[in-house]
Order: sequence, then structure tokens, then C-alpha cells
Amino acid sequence: MPLPPQVTDLTSLDLLLSVARLGSIGQAAAEHRVSQPAASARLRHLERRLGLTLLHRTPRGTVLTPTGALVADWARGVVEAADSLAAAVQTLRISHESRLTVAASQTVAEYLLPAWLVALRARHPDLAVTLQAVNSAEVTARLLAGNADLGFVEGPDLPPGLDADTIAADRLTVVVAPAHPWARRRRGIAPAELAATPLVSREAGSGTRRVLEAALREHDIDVLAAPLLELSSTTAIKHAVAAGSGPAVLSSLAVSTELAAGTLAAVPVTGLNLHRRLRAAWPAGRQLTGPARDLYAIAGRPR
Repeated sequence: MPLPPQVTDLTSLDLLLSVARLGSIGQAAAEHRVSQPAASARLRHLERRLGLTLLHRTPRGTVLTPTGALVADWARGVVEAADSLAAAVQTLRISHESRLTVAASQTVAEYLLPAWLVALRARHPDLAVTLQAVNSAEVTARLLAGNADLGFVEGPDLPPGLDADTIAADRLTVVVAPAHPWARRRRGIAPAELAATPLVSREAGSGTRRVLEAALREHDIDVLAAPLLELSSTTAIKHAVAAGSGPAVLSSLAVSTELAAGTLAAVPVTGLNLHRRLRAAWPAGRQLTGPARDLYAIAGRPR
């Protein structure tokens, strides 16, 4: 039920109580950190809204009229209840901002988030962070279900109901064991050959797999060979490829150490655009606040 307009101005009622206690509009104005003219104008507006004379101004100060004293008595409980509500809401906000649940795709969770979380902990030493490392499809599902405060995804698209912003760029790389025949291909391979080759792959729903599929569709290739192996961990895929199982397509962030060490070899793919965006995502229409806002800002800093 909407409140009557006469009693919705809690700030003015609170100011009236200060005048009753201090006996001066000037002192009440100072307590509320407003100018005396502003306080006087606010109290006159309150009298007009109520249709009552609340204050009697004298050379010695300001006192409440009998009617004003009665209104102040009634208002005191309302203002105290509003103070209690504000304190309770603040307690909830502090409790909420002491915890942060982040859902992130495997690449972001393994290779970017650790450094971001170190920077976040410097700002919020007492913050408890729960990190859910899942594929991009599961990240979006958890955000939509309200089970995560902030998400990081690799996929080429997002479902309705989420807002997102690009926070980093990445590129997929075809990798093989150094002894694999593709490692000797100076000119690389064609997109069709890649699509026809069983790969050591992530599960359906992973951002890496969806980006590869989208890139191949640009070459009118809609069908990929069935996976040679389907693994849920980037680390497991790298070990399988290094052991000679077969090729894989992985984030350049994930294989930079192995490429430098020579335990994996990169294979160029002619004309295939394997660049992708890494994005922060959150429920549409919700403003990021507290630690979630700070982590988003840290993730988006130029590196």
C-alpha cells in the first residue's frame, strides 16, 4: 500500500526531531550537515504538506508548538524504525560483500584468474572467494540461476538475460606432439583437414570448442570428426597430446609454456580465424558492486 504523501518525507521528520531536542534550527541544520536556510525551507515545506503549524520561532530560538510536539512524538517511532531498517540493510550488504562467487571457464580460471584474485585480495583482505571452474555454457547457466556473482566466458555468444564486456583477447592454437606428422608441415594444414581429423577435445559446451566450430562454419564446414578423446581438463588434454594421442585446439594462454619448452608444437591453419574474446558476464540489468565490481575492473586493466 503506498504511503500518504504527507508522511513520506522522513528526512524532514528527522530534522523536526533534532529541532525539538536542540531548540534551534541552526543547530539542527549543523547536525544534519545542511545550511540553516535549507533546513528552514525544508521545515516550512513539511508544515505545508501536513497543513499544520509545527514550530514557533522566537528571538531566543525555535520551539515546537503543541501540535508540533504531538507530531514529533508520533514521528519518533517512525524515524527510529527507519534507522533500524538502514542498519539491517547495511549489515546485509557487508555480509554479502564479504563473499564473492565467481564462475569462470577453464582457460580464464587456470591462466588469468589467479593473478586477478591476488590483486583483489590486496583490496579486500577478508574477502572469501569461491571459484567455480566450469565450461562457458555452465558459467552462463549459473549466472542466470543466481548461483554466481560474476562470470568469465570464452564462447562466441551469450544467451539472453546476461550483460557482458570484453576483458581480454585470446587465440586458439592447434598443437601436436613434436613427433606428429603435422609438426613438419611448414605451410600448416587446411581447415577441412583439421575438421576431418579426430581431435583430443573438450566436452560439448566448452568455449574453446564452440569458437572452433564457429570458425569452421565460416568455411562452410558444419561437421567435425568425432573426438578422439573428450576430456574436461585443459591440463589432461595437453598431457594426452604430448604423449602422442593426437592433435588438439587449445588457448594460446594454455600452451605457451609447452611451446617454449618444445614439449608441444604449434601447427598453423591456413585462413582460419581462431581469435576470440574473453568476456566478463553478469545478470542483465544488475549493477556490479563491491568486490564483483573491483574484480571486473582488475580483469579489464590493460596488461
